[in-house]
Amino acid sequence: MVEDGRWPSKAVVGEVFPVRATVFREGHDRFGATAVLIRPDGTEGPSVRMADIAPGLDRYEGRLAADEPGDWGLRVEGWSDPYATWRHDAEIKVPAGIDVALMLEEGARVLTRAAEVPGRPADDVARLTLAAATLRDQARPTHERLGAGIAPEVTEALERLPLRDYVSPSPTYPLQVDRPRALTGSWYEIFPRSLGARVDEHGHWTSGTLRTAIKGLDRIAAMGFDVLYLTPISPIGVTNRKGRNNTLTAREGDPGSPYGIGSPDGGHDAIHPELGTFEDFDALVARSHELGMEVALDLALQCSPDHPWVTEHPEWFTVLADGSIAYAENPPKKYQDIYPLNFDNDPEGIYQAIREVVETWIEHGVTIFRVDNPHTKPLSFWQRLLREVHAAHPEVLFLAEAFTRPAMMRTLGKIGFHQSYTYFAWRNTKEELTEYMVELSQDTAHVLRPAFWPTTHDILTPFMTNGKVPAFKLRAVLAATLSPTWGIYSGYELAESTPRPGYEEQIDNEKYELKPRDFAAARANGIEDLLTRLNAARAAHPALRQLRDVWFHGTSDDALIAYSKRVEAAHSPTGRDDVVLTVVNLDPHHAREGQVYLDMAQLGLPPDCGLRVTDELTGEVFAWGAVNYVRLDPYAGRAAHVLHVEPLR
Repeated sequence: MVEDGRWPSKAVVGEVFPVRATVFREGHDRFGATAVLIRPDGTEGPSVRMADIAPGLDRYEGRLAADEPGDWGLRVEGWSDPYATWRHDAEIKVPAGIDVALMLEEGARVLTRAAEVPGRPADDVARLTLAAATLRDQARPTHERLGAGIAPEVTEALERLPLRDYVSPSPTYPLQVDRPRALTGSWYEIFPRSLGARVDEHGHWTSGTLRTAIKGLDRIAAMGFDVLYLTPISPIGVTNRKGRNNTLTAREGDPGSPYGIGSPDGGHDAIHPELGTFEDFDALVARSHELGMEVALDLALQCSPDHPWVTEHPEWFTVLADGSIAYAENPPKKYQDIYPLNFDNDPEGIYQAIREVVETWIEHGVTIFRVDNPHTKPLSFWQRLLREVHAAHPEVLFLAEAFTRPAMMRTLGKIGFHQSYTYFAWRNTKEELTEYMVELSQDTAHVLRPAFWPTTHDILTPFMTNGKVPAFKLRAVLAATLSPTWGIYSGYELAESTPRPGYEEQIDNEKYELKPRDFAAARANGIEDLLTRLNAARAAHPALRQLRDVWFHGTSDDALIAYSKRVEAAHSPTGRDDVVLTVVNLDPHHAREGQVYLDMAQLGLPPDCGLRVTDELTGEVFAWGAVNYVRLDPYAGRAAHVLHVEPLR
């Protein structure tokens, strides 16, 4: 539950999630607990008997999955277990000759009641009825009569459907179940104007268009990406337009930042004339869908000085003492070409205008919004917008681009954001990655779904700058195998790693200039092939598309990190356990070698089980056991193993 049910917990269709509760009762009688899902129509859905996971501490857990999207409920029911109570007493008293006849009759009555529980399968009814009759059969030896009452088939039948007395339910807490894309996706980010941009012999640039961008979609889809993310495509202002590398003066032909939204050609609900028309945009969306990709669009709620809102609604902005409008700042960064909205001045007017913007893009096929800096806008605004959009368009998703303090990031998730950017880009060591993934997979998975991006158009960490191609490879493996949602920014395939001096972002930043790329020339470095293989592995293995079950294994070298993900047979499309073990060399500069010590229980296997492991990146097959030697050399083209694990038969 989130804040005693104030906000819903999160899940997606088919996602297996743990339900944990503290359950106890007075006295010595045995008890049990059941986790129950309540369907959106108010009827009972799947339920599971919970297991004691911390003997002596009364901590119980059960795993459930919802089978359709909607606003579900979740509760835990504690109950007295008359069969377990009887069995405990009978196994002590009957062998000791104490109250033998009474105990056997009590057992027969309990099993008779259990046979009458509604929904009991006919075979189990017959088993329980026969056991009750045997308990009463005085012609049989006492040990045989007791044995019938505690036989494995009886216990199993009561595990499947227990006899429950004095059921005491918790409150029913809200659970929002979204479509699978809310948890899982492979994103590819583009600036549409760069795809198809060209320069003539005089150095004059011509912008790419939505139509030329369409020509680049086949390559992106061929790598296995299923979300195409577009930075803003609205008209760009001229006043205070930034030049290359964020210089204060734009030269003739500089296109400006697409985040400086608004000009006489329109605002957030318009398309930059150089990019094309809504007909062109509709064509891009249609082609993306044909290729198996949905379209995500940047929702950047700020305005250039030329935005129509500046003249139509000057009260929506902050006016300083000298009469000027305050521009955006994120020290040391300054954005003189952007005016932030002041939501306190006219919250209703601003809300209605932005709601209309969102509806416009939804009408044209946008199903995901990547929201720029949501933490700089009021939570009450997002709470309302996300709630109302969810009610009208439950398929529409929102990703929070909020690199800020944990409390704000988690609260954005609580109030409705489906996904969030994370600190992944700055977690580099084995210890940092392990600690962070334990937090994301176990502590906050019910409110914050992570998206892992090794770089973005705003972020280029020193690790990537110094590590070059090997760093780009190993970070891609980590992102794609640790997080169910991951993404790359166009140009990742070329390992673009030169920073702007003094900043953790690329030089010649695409935010301020057109940046066509020669992807054919980049294929020699192997990154594009690696991205393709990673997405193929994710498509083949549901284990890589889930968040909540990731387990770390020991290594003899701290530059090697090993972790596994597992989907149990009951929830796997193949009917068998799906287990993927990833081993990554975190050192982009040197080959590393050492032992990997597998926790076989976390793989769902006995300690002495032999393993057949298939590397999804190379197709190689190895025979492994609980302890294994690995050598990973980034300069020999091997930064990692992504291993499908199967027991040797």
